[in-house]
Amino acid sequence: MRGPHNIWRLVRTGATLERTGAMGVVLDAFRAPPHLRLVARVLGWPFAWLGYRGDPGLPPATRALQALGPAYIKFGQIMSTRPDVVGEELAAQLRVLQDKLPPFPVAEARRMVERELEMPVDRIFSEFSEPIAAASIAQVHRARLADTGEQVAVKVLRPRIEQAFRKDVDAFYLAARMVEILAPSARRLRPMEVIRHFEGVVLAELDLRLESSSAAEFAANTAKDEGFRVPQVHWFLSSKRVMTLGWATGIPAHDIAAIEAAGHDRKALGERVLRLFLQHALRDGFFHADMHHGNLKIAPNGDIVAMDFGIMGRLDEYTRRVYAEILYGFIRKDYRRVAEVHFEAGYVPADRDVDEFARALRSVGEPIFGMDASHISMGRLLNFLFEVTERFGMETRTELILLQRTMVVVEGVARSLYPQINIWNVAQPVVEDYIKDNIGPKALLRDLTRTVQVLGRFGPRLPQLAEAALLRQQEGIPAQQRPDPRQVAMYVGLGAAGMGGLILIAQAF
Repeated sequence: MRGPHNIWRLVRTGATLERTGAMGVVLDAFRAPPHLRLVARVLGWPFAWLGYRGDPGLPPATRALQALGPAYIKFGQIMSTRPDVVGEELAAQLRVLQDKLPPFPVAEARRMVERELEMPVDRIFSEFSEPIAAASIAQVHRARLADTGEQVAVKVLRPRIEQAFRKDVDAFYLAARMVEILAPSARRLRPMEVIRHFEGVVLAELDLRLESSSAAEFAANTAKDEGFRVPQVHWFLSSKRVMTLGWATGIPAHDIAAIEAAGHDRKALGERVLRLFLQHALRDGFFHADMHHGNLKIAPNGDIVAMDFGIMGRLDEYTRRVYAEILYGFIRKDYRRVAEVHFEAGYVPADRDVDEFARALRSVGEPIFGMDASHISMGRLLNFLFEVTERFGMETRTELILLQRTMVVVEGVARSLYPQINIWNVAQPVVEDYIKDNIGPKALLRDLTRTVQVLGRFGPRLPQLAEAALLRQQEGIPAQQRPDPRQVAMYVGLGAAGMGGLILIAQAF
């Protein structure tokens, strides 16, 4: 679908950016060269009257994206997690982008549920409410199961939303290609890659089976976390376009007056939000990446209940260890070690000076540690850290950018619950526990055990693999110098047997 027919959509987009005053903001954020600014103005200004007016009370960029519709709203939200692409100022504007749209009729939602679950709604639910929340991709209804009487939340995709998103994504690809052609200097921002990332995130959100899977995995990981709860997924009442979860009863996390009136300990809640997020990121490598006030409730018993699992973050084990060592180094003010970790991980090119890098890191850490406890921010630290590492040639790592953005949001929630919270005092025991369990002799033995187990699985095939490899290599070797494949295979077989012994020894420990 990508092609000239998308030009009209781009003209309408440019007209809206021009009419709302967002054009200059966007061009500045992307550091557009003069000739690209000229093209954008020429295409936008004459057609400004075709643009959507939007809500004048919103900041320009937010106003424009809100007016352009669901795909643009979602694009803005995802770009708010990429300050490396759009810059800090625009990212901050996009973080307040409201994912709220008029609901579609309940009758249409009921038809969608019946079509997806292949049963009449009245047979499944004894109650099915009007929409209680409507976003760019789906809306939520409160319902009651007919057979058990349990209250549930039913999330239903908007009708024809897949086609609408596909059409706009095609226009985005055309825009990205035009940027690459007209502004070669902008290729450093990798516009086509940015759109591919956006497309992948959106396609995942348009399949509610994937969100159900994320909710179930998150619930399993956090089942033993005291004071935290994830609603249960009702798999037999969920499909690609419908998802059913247990109802989350509680006070919205932004309603501080109600939380206080209910007698909840705000200090404990603020510390728990932050501590749990760090545990999920470090311990599990799977964290809620949209953990703002609207996706958290405080249950009557004081539990924190998480909702909306469309955007989740994942860190592999190696990245978690690197991240933990970086945080631990900052906590101990060991800037040399933080620098070494960056070099060991390959985040910073090996030809750079480690001592110079450590000095730059000290310039990041010392001002923050000198602040009053209520102003110390781990999110600010990570932001400054990325600025420094970029100067030293570190390539963008999307998973760490998402982690940093989520850290900022979680800190905001924690401070709204308890403004005097000391971020480092809460973080230190979590990071230290992770370091103790995952970096050191015990972790090394565990890693060796896993490595040997993997190699051990190839044991029976090692002689054949070695013989085949040698035969392939022998064509260019004189006959008198060729090793005997049978002898080599015998040695390899003995080696495999030795690996099996190592496995037994490692498991004994």
